[in-house]
Amino acid sequence: MATTHQRAAIYARVSTFDQQTENQTLELRRYVAARGWTAVEYIDRGLSGAKDRRPGLDKLVADAKRRKFDVLVWRLDRLGRSLKHLVGLLDDLQTVGVAFVSLGEGIDATSPTGRLQMHLLAAIAQFERERIAERVMAGLARARAQGRRLGRPRLVVGESVLAPVRGLSVREAALQLGVSAATAHRWLTRPVVD
Repeated sequence: MATTHQRAAIYARVSTFDQQTENQTLELRRYVAARGWTAVEYIDRGLSGAKDRRPGLDKLVADAKRRKFDVLVWRLDRLGRSLKHLVGLLDDLQTVGVAFVSLGEGIDATSPTGRLQMHLLAAIAQFERERIAERVMAGLARARAQGRRLGRPRLVVGESVLAPVRGLSVREAALQLGVSAATAHRWLTRPVVD
């Protein structure tokens, strides 16, 4: 990053409300101050890094799309625990021209080395997505070969439930049963059970 006046975003997160973000924010504030930048802080308290949606992070992303700053993060795990979510988020930031710096890992995506690190992370995430897809497809194929029925089990609705709505239009039956018209149609055209 250039040493010209820039706006930085500081993101900090703690998993419980009794934890403090000071350990994270102090180091980032010093980093920002040493470069003569101004900073806006985005904080999430009491939220797991496993959650993709967090108020502070959502606001940070919205502001990033308006290109209001460069982003600073204490450690990658503060931003997200899922590699897929992390890489997707960093890719979104890069797409809108926002830089990423992680002091904890020494990643500065504004430098050639930092960009290489980000490409490696993205390649690893892509590899993991493809491996997961392969495992899912292999599992589905094995289940089919064993004659197992895939998907949700069929809900069997008894005639005692359907009798009061027989004779109504599918739409009216659906309203009375509290289901979609497609579901009502499927239930009403199945063989009678009871």
